[in-house]
Amino acid sequence: MSHVLQEVDERSNLAGTNKFELLIFRLGVDQNSGTQELFGINVFKVREALVMPVITPMPGAPQHVMGVANIRGQIIPVIDLPAVVGCKPTGRNILLVTEYERSIHGFAVEEVEEITRLEWNQVLSAEGAAVGGMVTSLARLGENADEMRLALVLDVEQILRQVLPTRFKGGDELSPIEAISIPQGSVILYADDSAVARSQIEKTLTHLKLPFIGTKTGKEAFVRLQQLEQEAKIAGIPACQKIALVLTDLEMPEMDGFTLTRQIKESDSLKEIPVVIHSSLSGSANESHAKSVGADGYVAKFMPDELAKAIRKAILDNGNGQG
Repeated sequence: MSHVLQEVDERSNLAGTNKFELLIFRLGVDQNSGTQELFGINVFKVREALVMPVITPMPGAPQHVMGVANIRGQIIPVIDLPAVVGCKPTGRNILLVTEYERSIHGFAVEEVEEITRLEWNQVLSAEGAAVGGMVTSLARLGENADEMRLALVLDVEQILRQVLPTRFKGGDELSPIEAISIPQGSVILYADDSAVARSQIEKTLTHLKLPFIGTKTGKEAFVRLQQLEQEAKIAGIPACQKIALVLTDLEMPEMDGFTLTRQIKESDSLKEIPVVIHSSLSGSANESHAKSVGADGYVAKFMPDELAKAIRKAILDNGNGQG
């Protein structure tokens, strides 16, 4: 167990092309199905995993908030993750300290199993599957069919907004910003696997009066880009006159945002399209890697004003819009 916890610090700096590491944990027995499922969270988002510290209850705390913990001098809220997803654990033995959107939170879990390295094509979108709105994707674990297991990758953005809604912005808080005009008939294409994030992005783009097309994975976005590229070719215009900008998350099933960006920038017909990466994975390492694959901007989730400014800057810098 101590080996697994130590690996979080040692391996959380991974920035692969289309790979990532998933921290696998258990939350107990599902109160509806009676089964004990595996759950996962990207190691990038885990600061550390600790044996459960002392939790101080807080009067009037939101439902599913156990209280607060003092972690290295910082007071953080501790969320009862088994209760949120409807599981009954034998105990809440481990605290996962996570960083999302520049905010630190703790998640109580039953136990940590392992850290496993996966290709993003081993992760399937949970959209349309009967797994509930808190699961964003399903990760296939194991080398062959006989050993195959599934881990439910949680939509932490959704959980945090459900448990601590006042801590996060929804997309309606934009300050006035100078209008952006893009070529008539062109659109913004965005990719994000989180329903919460898609809602926030669409509110921001609507506020900016920019037409958009939404996709849920990097693979889906690239297929849509190729379709729009063909439409531009038929119309006799460059693809960048059809797609004004691509906005992409990093963590997505099938193809991550780094790989999507690289494929765009390596394509002779698509490389002039500006790409802005929009991710809850903040930090200089990710921003540096984004630049290395050709991204035109990097903005951390979710600050609507900063997102709007990043979109405006990328479009204007590309010469594909007018302020």
